[in-house]
Amino acid sequence: MKKLIVLIAIVTSISFAKAQSDLYTVTSGELIFGWADVEQNIGGQNQSVRGNMRFTLFFHLGQYVHYDFSNNFGLYSGGAIRNVGFITEDTDLDLEKEKHRSYSLGIPLAVKFGAFDKHFYFFGGAEYELMFHYKYKWWEGGTKYKTSEWFSDRTNLFMPSVFAGVQFPKGLNVKFRYYLDDFLNSNYKKGNDPRNDYSRYKKTQMFHVSVCWQFRTKEIWKVFEEDGWQAFNAR
Repeated sequence: MKKLIVLIAIVTSISFAKAQSDLYTVTSGELIFGWADVEQNIGGQNQSVRGNMRFTLFFHLGQYVHYDFSNNFGLYSGGAIRNVGFITEDTDLDLEKEKHRSYSLGIPLAVKFGAFDKHFYFFGGAEYELMFHYKYKWWEGGTKYKTSEWFSDRTNLFMPSVFAGVQFPKGLNVKFRYYLDDFLNSNYKKGNDPRNDYSRYKKTQMFHVSVCWQFRTKEIWKVFEEDGWQAFNAR
């Protein structure tokens, strides 16, 4: 897998150098509908924990570099910040609800194929995300508590994932992402508080569906140019 990624990167770099006219940047945001497959050790047995859908719209921002080999095949990479996590109802600890989330910085590598002139294509690839700001919320006795940490030991620092989706005209796409590793670090334990003993988690694999918007960056900047801003205000 690593050799394949290196080969793709080399081919992409050579192609970029040969044909800069097919290189362009895209700015993107997304709405995330997330879930997780969570298992805990309850009474000496691994049991699935009931979870709820987690919806987030802030803060998600991506900046990608696309290269089109032709009108039908291309690659893209770049960087994205997103807010990911999951919600569970943890009856084993007598908690009404728990929320685990982290902001992440991801670098994807994806292929795409379709009709680029019509802005309709399919895409898929892999991504590595750095979990850089973790927040934990829990509800107990009707009261909400929370704590947060930068580069926390409570989560795995790097998270690999695979994704696939379809891009529609007018800038919208739908994407499915599945994380290949557990979100929480099951080796984490601090003090005697059972909430801070993550060895109780045997599985915390996240997945989500996102609805994204994306536009060529140069088209967005045109709005802030004098003529573009006047046209925008005239609508």
